[in-house]
Order: sequence, then structure tokens, then C-alpha cells
Amino acid sequence: MREVKIFLGTIERVKDFVNEVSHLECDVDIVSGRYVIDAKSIMGIFSLDLSKPIDLNIHAENQDADNIIELLKPYLV
Repeated sequence: MREVKIFLGTIERVKDFVNEVSHLECDVDIVSGRYVIDAKSIMGIFSLDLSKPIDLNIHAENQDADNIIELLKPYLV
């Protein structure tokens, strides 16, 4: 598992982010405080405070996680 910080401040960025992660075969979770949300759930993401960076947990092997992080580079903090 790899953990990175992302920022999804606008509705457009959230839609683009969910579109990117929905094609992944591994599980991807967003952690905000005590909440853990499936990153492939646009409704779940909109229930969070998007005005600040949030943690993204990528449940994949190291090489796959590196590729996913490269794919999600526009959202990284």
C-alpha cells in the first residue's frame, strides 16, 4: 500500500480524478479524518471537505503503485 496527499478543490477536478481511478483494477481509498471513502465513488468524495488536501491510499504492489502515482501526478500535493 502506498499513501500520497492529493488536492481536489473543484468539481471538475473531482470528475476528472474519479474518471482516472475508476479504470484502475486495484482498490483506492480516500482518508479524511476518521472517514474512509472509496476513491471511485464520486458521491463519497463530494461528502468530504475538498478545500484542503486529503490522503489517498493505493492498495497495489510497488511497481503498480508507482505507475498509478505517475498517472495521478496532476492531483498530487
